[in-house]
Amino acid sequence: MSVLEEIEEWKLEAKLEDNERYFYHTRTVDRIVNGKKLYIIGRKGTGKTAITENLITKKEACTFSQKLTFKNFPFNKFYELEDKGFTSPNQYITLWKYLIYSTTCKLLIENNSVAGDVRDKLKNLFNDDISSALPAAVERWTGFKFDVKILEIGFGIGGNKKHITVENSNWIERVDVLEKFLIQNLGDSKYLIIFDELDEDYKDIAEPEKHIRYTQLLTGLFKAAQDVRSKFSKWAYYPVIFLRDDIYEILQDPDKTKWTDYRIDLDWERISIQNMLAFRISRAIDPNGSILTFNQAWMKIMESGDVKYGHQKRSGMPIFDYITRSSFLRPRDYIRYLQICAEKANNKHLNRITPAIVADADTAFSNHLRSELEDEIHGVIPDIHKILNLFTILRKQTIRIEEFKQQFELAVAEGKITSNDYQRVLETLFHFSVIGNQPKQQTHQVFRYKNKDARLNMKENIIVHRGLYRSLQIL
Repeated sequence: MSVLEEIEEWKLEAKLEDNERYFYHTRTVDRIVNGKKLYIIGRKGTGKTAITENLITKKEACTFSQKLTFKNFPFNKFYELEDKGFTSPNQYITLWKYLIYSTTCKLLIENNSVAGDVRDKLKNLFNDDISSALPAAVERWTGFKFDVKILEIGFGIGGNKKHITVENSNWIERVDVLEKFLIQNLGDSKYLIIFDELDEDYKDIAEPEKHIRYTQLLTGLFKAAQDVRSKFSKWAYYPVIFLRDDIYEILQDPDKTKWTDYRIDLDWERISIQNMLAFRISRAIDPNGSILTFNQAWMKIMESGDVKYGHQKRSGMPIFDYITRSSFLRPRDYIRYLQICAEKANNKHLNRITPAIVADADTAFSNHLRSELEDEIHGVIPDIHKILNLFTILRKQTIRIEEFKQQFELAVAEGKITSNDYQRVLETLFHFSVIGNQPKQQTHQVFRYKNKDARLNMKENIIVHRGLYRSLQIL
């Protein structure tokens, strides 16, 4: 298979990718594995799932990991299990700790350094398939008849033989039993409990009640992870949470600033993107070969020359820069753009991608980017598809706030969209970098993907992100 045929088969979904061949190792992974960072925050496409796949497939002695994925998870069942002994948002902390400890008990079954009789008892208690059937496992573990007292009586945890009342849902008692058991049995091994795909219930947060309940549940998870890390500071025991940055920002807690010690943001810059591409292209050429420099790898797949654009194609731009200006500086953007280019080159039986092909791929990539953004934003703005159509009507790259407001209010009056707060809509679009601010200095634009601390300036014009021009028919 040629290198372009291999690139055409690259996967956007990290779970479908050949992780062993294509995972680009960064310092972030080391900091997670060493327990320095527990909260990994980033927007879609920045590599969160790729890291989780790497962590759970990595084979290292005395290291045990389990990913808890909440895709298609019945969150309503979880909401019902709140600990009513606590006020919000702490009512879910004990429940999350119970889930973390229960998952760890299942991992102990795989650890041959744990006593055989202990593992036999655990097999009878935690024999669930949590990789593919987490909801069923959670339902059984949290059931009234799930008896954890066997861990207290059967394994002699101290002199306390207090009976657990399993007919009620006293989470504190259950967690206390599991906590004491793990203190005695974790040993010197390393355990990673990984939480991923927690955005499943994010789609309904436009409703205030669901918004509050969802954010309280996630806030409880962050505090539970911090509690566990503190309680087991002498052990290599790490609950790790992967979450989208837009969801993380809406979580509220008086102690949230303290989470910073364990938080790391998945940010990419031009040089890190180039290093990642050099690695992937090198692996596409030879899975076991040496890693080329970016320029070496780039020239293996790209023809020399600039991409022509503008009026009568009089302007030109290097291929990498042309792709970059349509991206959000995320690995997924570049992977998708190169997929499209490789397919077009392969259809023409070319060995390398030409500047003309890169220009031609602009429309397909733009449509992909718009579709992905609509999926990402839909939970916050259900009308996102129709709101983006307003930019098609305006057909301008740079827009005055008043122009957008007039078009927005007209759509509301005609019943085309149900959102009625144009400023909130603009702030959300700015948050996701659909739009940026255009200061009077025309050579500079302010986009959040370039500066995550940036906020929308309602006194300046807005500018549509370059990657959306084609899909919005602005060009």
